[in-house]
Parts: sequence; structure tokens; C-alpha cells
Amino acid sequence: MNRGIRRRALAAVVLAVALLPACSARDSADVSVYGESVRARNAVVTDPDLPVPVLRPEVLAEVPHDPSAFTQGFEVHEGALYEGTGLAGRSQLREVDPATGEVRRSAPLPGRLFGEGITVVDDRIWQLTWQDGVVLEWDRATLTLRQEVPLEGEGWGLCFDGTRLVRSDGTDQLRFHDPVTFAETGSVAVTLDDEPVTQLNELECVDGQVWANVWQSDVLVRIDPASGRVTALVDAAGLLDQEQRSDANAVLNGIAALGDDEYLLTGKLWPVSFRVRFVE
Repeated sequence: MNRGIRRRALAAVVLAVALLPACSARDSADVSVYGESVRARNAVVTDPDLPVPVLRPEVLAEVPHDPSAFTQGFEVHEGALYEGTGLAGRSQLREVDPATGEVRRSAPLPGRLFGEGITVVDDRIWQLTWQDGVVLEWDRATLTLRQEVPLEGEGWGLCFDGTRLVRSDGTDQLRFHDPVTFAETGSVAVTLDDEPVTQLNELECVDGQVWANVWQSDVLVRIDPASGRVTALVDAAGLLDQEQRSDANAVLNGIAALGDDEYLLTGKLWPVSFRVRFVE
């Protein structure tokens, strides 16, 4: 496939996700709804000519990943990989060895909270919940819960840019929060070719840009948080063999910066993570 056709095809996938209503299937109980949503999105035809680069992940190494982990948050900090997992009554915060995938320690979320994105801020870890109306503040050294802070709206992805927290909520908005109090301080609408991009999920803040998984797709987008414009796309289709995907919920959802332009990518229920570099 030549580069122009590839770019238009991938843009169609992203805009299909952006232009159709969000599906509520974020739990394995909703696989049938999820499947209908994917089929509907695949039926959408758009063909924009976009002035953004289309990248692909060049695999450098594979690392084992717990195939039972419903990955929602993924971040490397000071040599440790922190992972937040979801599903009501099964959600955890974990510290993982980034080289081997071994879970070093873990802590369950209280009650039936549905865990979502995480990020490290100094000696703390913030962890979103999906629709429970709270965000959790953990002590990083002990993985003990410090407090629950009220959260308005849904929690999907979270990252820290060194000054502020950036949150996604499944819409086209990136929302900014104070890293100490979690008070919301502003927002920006995300667009691709002047169209809103929704279903923004797990986030990673890198060098002033925000990378986002587009839920229910094998696409990553790079966003300029000042303007909200998508500045690059990553086509990760085929990264994980379809035979290794345990069910319809086993979608790409996890990006952690490793430094030197390398990243660790994984997904919900994936048996492996991939150390990659993005190339054209």
C-alpha cells in the first residue's frame, strides 16, 4: 500500500471512531455491544487528505505481560513500571518489572471501584476511576491509599506533563488538573482535520505532547495540548497477532515512554508488551 493510500485509510479509521457515538462496552459483559460498535465504525467511509505523519511501531523487543490484566494505566517512572487495571471488584494498582513483566507488588482498589488511568507525581500516584465519581491518591513507596478525591465526569486516561495533570474522559476533551489538589483548571478540544476526535483513552505525556490510545482501535494519536490538534498518527494494527487476543475487549491500551524515543506498548488482556520505536 503506498503512503498516500495508507494515510487516508488510517485517517478514516480515526475519524470513524471520532464521528460515531461512544459505546459503553468497557466491561467484558458487554462484548456483543462492543462488536456491534466496531462493525459500525468499520462501515464508515471517509477519505480526508491529512497533513500529518503516519507512523508505525518498529518492534525492538517483547516483554511478557499478565494476560489477566485489564490494562487501563501504564507508566514507567524511575525504573519501575506502574500499571492500573480495571473491572469492578478486580481493579488493582501494580508495580511491575519493565524488563521481565513480573508483578513486584499490587494493591486492590477499595470495594468495587472500576480503576482507570494512572500517573506518578513525585511520591504519589493518582489513579482515576471510570464512573465512580472519585480519583484515588496513593503513596508510591508503600502502595497504600492516601485519600479519595471527588471527580466530576468519567475517568479514562491520565498523565503528568511536569506542571499539570492531563485527563481524558472518552470525549474529544483533554482536561487539565492541579497535580496537588486535582482541581480542574481548563480543557482543550482534540481535533484531526478540524473534526473532533473522541474515545481518547490511556494517555502518556512526553516532551510537551500527549500521546493517546483511541479506544476500540489500533491507533495512537499525538496531540499538541496547546491547540488540541493531532500532530501524528500511529498505525499499530498487527502488533499483536489476532490469535493472541483472548476476546473482543483485548484492545490496544497502554503506552509508556522509556526514553530515547522508545516506548512500551500493551493492551487489555494482552500476554505481551512490545518495546518499540515509532518510524515512518
